[in-house]
Amino acid sequence: MSSSTRTSPTAEAAHGPSAVPEPYTVPLAPGVSAYVQPDGGWCLNNAGFVTDGDRTLLIDTAPTVRRAELLRDAVAASGAPAPSLVVNTHHHGDHTYGNGVFAADGATIIGHAGCREQTLAVGHQLHAIWPSVEYGDVRITPATLTYTDSLTLHIGDTEVRLFHPGPAHTVGDTVVWLPQRRIVFTGDLVFNGGTPFIPFGSLAGSLRALEVLRGLDAEVVVPGHGRVTDPGVFDTVERYLRFVEELAREGRAAGRSPLEVARGADLGEFAQLQESERLVGNLHRAYADLDGAPLDLAAVLRDMATMNGGRPLACHA
Repeated sequence: MSSSTRTSPTAEAAHGPSAVPEPYTVPLAPGVSAYVQPDGGWCLNNAGFVTDGDRTLLIDTAPTVRRAELLRDAVAASGAPAPSLVVNTHHHGDHTYGNGVFAADGATIIGHAGCREQTLAVGHQLHAIWPSVEYGDVRITPATLTYTDSLTLHIGDTEVRLFHPGPAHTVGDTVVWLPQRRIVFTGDLVFNGGTPFIPFGSLAGSLRALEVLRGLDAEVVVPGHGRVTDPGVFDTVERYLRFVEELAREGRAAGRSPLEVARGADLGEFAQLQESERLVGNLHRAYADLDGAPLDLAAVLRDMATMNGGRPLACHA
């Protein structure tokens, strides 16, 4: 599935100071669409929706009120009613900050129990990292309907299975699987064209999650960031995670810090992935897992800025 299937106008004109292309909607199957925010970098996540014409389920929201309202407008433009259900694939603000926009219209927010816990625990997380972004009046709105292992919903005749693959990208990930349509919304278990990011989860868990995703035998994959794609993306993500795993094992054994390892790494095929500074954050996660130690988030952010040429990370929202 490529962006050539999009039906919404997708002018490559920039909007605002971020100078990024406009979001667009990709129809995937009758009543099922992806909402893609290019180019999928920091703060530019994907969403999606499922509708039967009477009810609509939304998958993830957006990082700012303005972008959440654009998403709401895109759902309406498709002819679908306003979402009555919103599923969060995990707690990160780019996927949850817009919850309040839809909850204000009466939507019920659904997520894994760990997603609700983390949404409340981290609060305005993006504000802390990117304080100058114009987020709008973001009201932290956690899931009010939670599950622990799996939950099945029905939107008309479409079965929507939610399940937790275990700690992976975060401790509260949700996979959204439409078995009749062979479509899976992975959240940030998968990045397409961008560097995977696992500091808030688990390296081993991320690899296990990929095996679970492969077992679904999906035909269409909607990643958390990047263009709609096919299951071949799982192989790319796995190769990258194995690369991180090997770097961490060798670097730790040699007594080198995550930053030293990242600076000396030959990215090879992964040099083409956006936001390569995430490598050092992923190495911090791998080191913490090997040491059985908590993650030093301040060190992750500091070292990623160093890898970014000494510049702060850029939120493109």
